[in-house]
Amino acid sequence: MLIARVVGELVATQKHPSHEGRKLLLVQPLNLDGSNRGDALVAMDSVDAGMGDRVLLATEGFSAMTSVGRPGSPIDMAVIAFIDRIDVLPDAL
Repeated sequence: MLIARVVGELVATQKHPSHEGRKLLLVQPLNLDGSNRGDALVAMDSVDAGMGDRVLLATEGFSAMTSVGRPGSPIDMAVIAFIDRIDVLPDAL
């Protein structure tokens, strides 16, 4: 799993039939301190997230596809939760 922030939405006029009716988001993975971690990624939305939301990502195919209710669908990553707060022990950073 990864922590990320939603930075955009994708529009696809042609997509796999199992993706119909689902929103695709551009998400920026984050470090615990909130700084960017690597490049932005595409994830299927299962929680109706929007721009600027901090979210939790499922990053493995089976976990991602079952979390959005699309077993057997070609999905690598899915937004599965909103993150309200992150508490970290001071020595952990």
